[in-house]
Amino acid sequence: MSFSSEIEIFIRDFVKDLNNGTASLFAGAGLSIPAGFVNWSELMKEIAEDLGLDISAETDLVSIAQYHVNENRTRSKLNRKILEEFVEDTEETENHRIIAKLPLASIWTTNYDQLIEKTIQKESKIVDVKYNNRQLLTARPKRDMVIYKMHGDVNQPSDAVITKEQYEIYHQTHEPFINLLAGELTTKTFLFIGFSFTDPNLDYVLSRLNYRHGEDKRQHYCIVKRHTQGDRLNPDKATLEYNIKKQNLIINDLKRYGIKTLLVDKYDEITLILREIENRFRKRTVFISGSAENYEPYKRNEALGFVHQLAQKIIENDFRIINGFGWGIGSSVINGALEAIYTKPTKFSESQLILKPFPQFKSGKKELSELWEQYRQKMISLSGISIFLFGNKLKDKEIINANGVIREFEISHERGNFCIPIACTSYAAQVIYEKIIDQPEKYYNSPKLIVPDLEKLADLSTSLLDKVDVVINLINKINQ
Repeated sequence: MSFSSEIEIFIRDFVKDLNNGTASLFAGAGLSIPAGFVNWSELMKEIAEDLGLDISAETDLVSIAQYHVNENRTRSKLNRKILEEFVEDTEETENHRIIAKLPLASIWTTNYDQLIEKTIQKESKIVDVKYNNRQLLTARPKRDMVIYKMHGDVNQPSDAVITKEQYEIYHQTHEPFINLLAGELTTKTFLFIGFSFTDPNLDYVLSRLNYRHGEDKRQHYCIVKRHTQGDRLNPDKATLEYNIKKQNLIINDLKRYGIKTLLVDKYDEITLILREIENRFRKRTVFISGSAENYEPYKRNEALGFVHQLAQKIIENDFRIINGFGWGIGSSVINGALEAIYTKPTKFSESQLILKPFPQFKSGKKELSELWEQYRQKMISLSGISIFLFGNKLKDKEIINANGVIREFEISHERGNFCIPIACTSYAAQVIYEKIIDQPEKYYNSPKLIVPDLEKLADLSTSLLDKVDVVINLINKINQ
């Protein structure tokens, strides 16, 4: 799908923030509603009925919660409603799954449900969830992600922020959250999803940042659906015109806080934008697949020198490398990458080299073949480009094609990776090249732009080292 220039610029810049570790997300109720959770009106419907009010005629739902507490001198029913509506074991959406894969610096949310953290855990990431002040004092070891739940968690419904009084004193009762959010909004780029910007706590933080920094504030983004006639909120033309006018006023007001609004026609477009962000981020990581007991048709030193220089150039072009320490190849990948990193340590980082050595013994009830399949799936899922070198092994004193390298090609293709076989290195790399060249349209959107480079990488008449620049140019072309 082609995006508007405004959204295209956002995707490009947000991917840069992801690469720099300075991208965060703020999730509102709109992220959880498609998964089956209720919105605020549905949550408060029964509460309003108890008060003799019609929820469809009410807009100040925080006050409805407060009226209920005032009348009953207890919030037990509110607590029960939170438990009833948000404990349900609901399936995550595609948006949740994409968000879970992104290396976000943090996620902030006003939602009570646990769908975000559960989805991230499915990605084998360690999540540190914060929903009260005490939890901010400690950090979970080896955490991959911090989730700040500003209004509490379904596991402690009695502490959930829901009444008007709680909102009024939030800046006192939850001052550490306010301070943390203010700091992150100053140092990180936020993407707001499913958020209506009617939360007084967020307004409190944004207004103070605006007062403190004026025009020097950081740029943030939110994705909002355009009003269209015939949808749930716009049954007629008069309503549509009114809502469009109000939406434009809100969009303009958000600019005061450094929040740029990106309009989409359908909610499905949000998924497409998130997926494009994930794809472009992954394409900055190159998976190098290969093994070599034999380096023919090249001499060993020539082949290892090529692998070394290729890894070095990939790092120098500001990409990441992921490698499973393949036999006969892995050491040269590591050495080449580290040479680039240590030559310019202020420009390149060890985080650009991700090593995932294969387990050598079975674990518990899992056989080694099962563990290797899991390792391959995990490694390749972190990348967007896969390079295939050599791919042979010794079996019964005979050199044969490495079926593991061919399996890594299959997984790469299944996951949508851009596959680059260096066919001149023969063996599995040659097999993969022949599969691709037979049906290039099956593997590439623009095969006419790619096939000539693959043919250069298959040409045995040119120097192996000369092919380094061909690979690098191809990687850069893919990332344009």
